[in-house]
Amino acid sequence: MGDSKKEIKISVRNLVEFIMRSGDLDNTRSSKNEVEAMQAGSRIHRKIQKQMGANYTPEVPLSITVPVNYKEVNFDLTVEGRADGIIKNNLDEINYMSALISNEEITKASEITVDEIKGVYKDLDLLTEPVLVHRAQVMCYAYIYAVKYNHERIGIRLTYCNMESECQKHFEEVFSIDQLTDWFNNLIKEYAKWAVWQMKWIIKRDEEINKVDFPFPYRKGQKDLVTGVYRTILRKKNLFIEAPTGVGKTISTIFPAVKAMGMGICSKIFYLTAKTITRTVAEDTFHLLMKQGISMKVTTITAKEKICILDKPDCNPISCNRAKGHYDRVNDAVYDMLTSEDEISRDLILSYAGKHMVCPFEMSLDISLWSDAIICDYNYVFDPNVYLRRFFANEKQEEYVFLIDEAHNLVDRAREMYSAILYKDDFLKVKSLVKGHAPKLIKMLDKCNKDLLKKKRECDEFEVLDDIGDLYIHLMGLMTEYEAYLQDYKLEEGREEILKLYMDIRHFLNIYEILDDCYTIYTDYDEEDNFRIKLQCMDPSRNLSRCYEKGRSAVLFSATLLPIKYYKEQLGGKEDDYAVYAPSSFSKKNRIIMVAKDVSTKYTRRNEREYGKILNYIKEFTRAKTGNYMVFFPSYQMLQTIADMAGNDIEGLVVQSANMTEEEREVFLDEFVENPVTSRVGFCVMGGIFSEGIDLKNSRLIGVVVVGTGLPMVCNERELFRSYYEEKVGKGFEYAYLYQGMNKVLQSAGRVIRTKEDHGAILLLDERFLKAQYYQLFPREWFPFEPVNLSEMSLKLTDFWLKNTEAY
Repeated sequence: MGDSKKEIKISVRNLVEFIMRSGDLDNTRSSKNEVEAMQAGSRIHRKIQKQMGANYTPEVPLSITVPVNYKEVNFDLTVEGRADGIIKNNLDEINYMSALISNEEITKASEITVDEIKGVYKDLDLLTEPVLVHRAQVMCYAYIYAVKYNHERIGIRLTYCNMESECQKHFEEVFSIDQLTDWFNNLIKEYAKWAVWQMKWIIKRDEEINKVDFPFPYRKGQKDLVTGVYRTILRKKNLFIEAPTGVGKTISTIFPAVKAMGMGICSKIFYLTAKTITRTVAEDTFHLLMKQGISMKVTTITAKEKICILDKPDCNPISCNRAKGHYDRVNDAVYDMLTSEDEISRDLILSYAGKHMVCPFEMSLDISLWSDAIICDYNYVFDPNVYLRRFFANEKQEEYVFLIDEAHNLVDRAREMYSAILYKDDFLKVKSLVKGHAPKLIKMLDKCNKDLLKKKRECDEFEVLDDIGDLYIHLMGLMTEYEAYLQDYKLEEGREEILKLYMDIRHFLNIYEILDDCYTIYTDYDEEDNFRIKLQCMDPSRNLSRCYEKGRSAVLFSATLLPIKYYKEQLGGKEDDYAVYAPSSFSKKNRIIMVAKDVSTKYTRRNEREYGKILNYIKEFTRAKTGNYMVFFPSYQMLQTIADMAGNDIEGLVVQSANMTEEEREVFLDEFVENPVTSRVGFCVMGGIFSEGIDLKNSRLIGVVVVGTGLPMVCNERELFRSYYEEKVGKGFEYAYLYQGMNKVLQSAGRVIRTKEDHGAILLLDERFLKAQYYQLFPREWFPFEPVNLSEMSLKLTDFWLKNTEAY
């Protein structure tokens, strides 16, 4: 925002969807606002635009800046977007026709018609009028165009196109400039109070940000990191940061992003995480800056299941009284909260949602539109099913900054987000649930089931497919019937199963539309022998890169981004993006890293004798000093086997169990107390809930044992990755197994030294760590490390703890 003139910007889509929505939340019907197809719609857009001829101009950017005065506050409001098409009508032909016959419709014709295209799955016969927000969208474009090019009359056309049949249905109207002016001014008037609040808030926020300095003395290398993040945002680049624990990654990325916001360089900060625990660290960091004197609206988006007032989310007026009329009340709820509160916590959202009788989850999404920073899971930015359309639906690049924590997790998460899977049995389940009142739907379910049955007969165990064109066509037809069914029937029995298959098919079709050489299609059977077909994203980099392009800069950081070239490539980095390695602030005297040279966890060596050697190492390691320890195993099976062998030989042994609740996890961690008088040894699983994100500082954890190299189990899908990357880059084993395994090792070992004052020991139990292929993936601060046998380990540990007698 410039100093001389106050300006607020909003997209046409966000403006009309925000001001004009109304009615109920209702998951029992196909939502009016979700009538559009997603990625698949862009194909239809392009196809229709190409068919339209010389008098049709596609993808026309439109923008208007209007002066607004609201409660004695003056500012400029810029409304912008992109019209799907501008049609130049043949007025000579129209005038000729009107001279021959007196036809009111012809005399109302306009020189220009603005076209808005919507790809839909529903039967067009069911569409008797345009969707209100779609009509409002195209009316905005028509007004902007008419003002810009001085048209007294202008037409609008809504083109709905069925995705399967490609049949079209048009809704057309013609408006005078006076009609559109009155309508647009009323829209702006409704929005003015929000814009004035936002403008005043930004001025206050930026003034406070510009007064605040970094809240701590800089650690070694931290000032360079903070400066690097700021410069990255300034230059519209992406940055990959490999930063050891203790460098202060969270404050070192949030602070420069906030400063960039204060300078008007970025408009919104998205702090993206994979786990709840890292969200809490981000919240604490923003809270710390607020205590320094900054006012910021920071919203954490909590999963619907966790914030819902019902035992299980069921968003419809019958199951939840807040769903009825939710959209009629939610804007008042949001405005009330924005003008009353600065820190937007989960409890406050629940409180205001209760006061106004609205859904707290949907309200939190609406609050995010007005927030300076949003803390949320990766999927709200990257997942094509649940990404926040209010921020990312438009093609225009916005001044957003993405801070991506624990970025190593995003590789596998992205592969899954951009993959799609269908189970054959789900089609039969839904068929039985709708039996008797949806013959057309049943017919299409049958067709798709037969397609899958044929593929099942051709698949003994695992089958890679070249083409699924027939299934795709039948799924498109099924979606049309599904839409009709969801419009006509209130879902009661089997609602979850019916809606789940609908959403799964829609996602499958959307992913099919973006299939390229980064995908493989295959069929196989799950653990319970259920047949399935999967569109597997092998390389997520293109999809992630498209998401980064929606914003200004992405900063991806982790303690384990090794090798950086692999992560940069997989996570959509470009050649000119930056990569930095932040030096560790720890003294090497505070830690010892040892590698056992005479044990292995190779499958061929997994026997009682080898397990006995592993157990002896664990016993000697944890007996060297009274304290808290964690031992990470490659699987529950090995964990349990060695725990059974240990019996009572390991003092204070506690074992991680599968599917622990949040409460059980907290109890488990609470037992790792400060300055323990007896030892506590936790047996945990690598890659599990305790191997990342937990913060046991000082004497709460003094040693970690990592059993094995963490390599994933060999399976068909993993072998698919191996062959794909062997062919692509000649590193099949590394890409499919080694890098993921070593990341788990580094994350597990990283639990032990969390602060500059920590002292700790790390023991790696597998002789493979002594091979260059493995130790070359160790972080710099792990060198030098000590190869040991059992007796050598005991001597070195005794010596280490004697030298660190004051520790704990």
